Amino acid sequence: MPLKRYGVLRAAVVDRRVGTADTPHYQIHLRAAGTDHRVAVGVRSPQSPPELLYLGVHDFRHPILDRVAALPDGFTELDSRPGGTAVDYIRGNLFDRRSMRPAPAAAPGPDNDLGDFLDHYVRRALGDLDARAFVFGEAWGPEPRADRVFGFRPASGIRDVHMNQGDNAGFAGDDGVWQDGALLLHFPAAGEWVAVFLASASRAWHTDDITGHRLSGVSEPDQRVRIVAALAGETVTLLNPSPGEIDLAGWSLVDRAGDRQPLTGRLAAGTAERVPARLAAGGGTITLLDARGLKVDGVAYTAEQGRRAGWTVVF
Repeated sequence: MPLKRYGVLRAAVVDRRVGTADTPHYQIHLRAAGTDHRVAVGVRSPQSPPELLYLGVHDFRHPILDRVAALPDGFTELDSRPGGTAVDYIRGNLFDRRSMRPAPAAAPGPDNDLGDFLDHYVRRALGDLDARAFVFGEAWGPEPRADRVFGFRPASGIRDVHMNQGDNAGFAGDDGVWQDGALLLHFPAAGEWVAVFLASASRAWHTDDITGHRLSGVSEPDQRVRIVAALAGETVTLLNPSPGEIDLAGWSLVDRAGDRQPLTGRLAAGTAERVPARLAAGGGTITLLDARGLKVDGVAYTAEQGRRAGWTVVF
C-alpha cells in the first residue's frame, strides 16, 4: 500500500541531533505555528548495501518550488499525482540520478558521512529565523506521549524522507508513485533553495506507473537519447549521442501534467533534431519515453526560463 498520509511539512528548524550507529537517523526538531514536530531522516539502509545514495543540490531550481513556496506553515497532505506538489524521483525530473553518491552512515572525522552532510545544511537553517524547511514524507501522530528524542508533547513528525518506490520484495509494501520523500531548505535572504534527496542503493529506477513497484527484466535505457534544449510552446531538441541510428516510432514526450505527445521518424547517429512540442511557458518538465514506456531522459525548466520570449532553454 502507498504511504497513508503523504505530504509536506513547512516549519522552522529548532534543534537537531546527529544519530549514532545504534540509532541510524538524523533527527530534526521543527516548529510550525506553535506546534512541534520531529523529522527522522534515515542515514543507513536496513538492506544491503547499507549506504544510502545521497545528493545535495545547492541553488536548487525547479518549477515545483513555485507551489512549495506558497504553502502555509504546518503539514499539508498532498495528492500523489503529476502536475501538483508531490515529489517523484523518476517522473518529476528533479535531478540526474547519476549524480547521487553512496554515503556512509557514520565515519570518523568531520564532513565525511551522511549525518555530517545533512548537518551542514540544517545548522545553517537553525541560525536563520526566516529560513524554512520543507520535509516531504509520511506524517505520524499526534500522540499523547512525549517525543522520545526532543521531549515535546504531543509527539508527531515526518518519516520516510527518501525514495518510496522501486523497493525489493521485502519492503515493497510502501511503494507508490508521486510520494517520494525529500528535504528542501529555503533561505529567503539569500534567495536560495537547497535540496537533499536520499535513496536506498537497492531501489530500482524504472517502476510501474500505477503501483510504483520495480519493473523486472528491464534493460537500462537511460540517456540513449538526450533532451538538450527546448523553446517553450514550440520545440524540443533531441540529441542521439550513440554511434547508431535510433527509430523514434512509439516514443513520446511527456509534460508535467502527464500528457503524452507521440514521436515519429529516425534520429541519425551523432545528430540533433528539433521536434514540435506543446510546452507551457510557465515552467514544467519534459520526459522522454521509449517505445516500452521507459524513461530515457528528463529535464525541468522554470517559469522564468520559459517566459523569456524567443529564447531557447539549454539543459
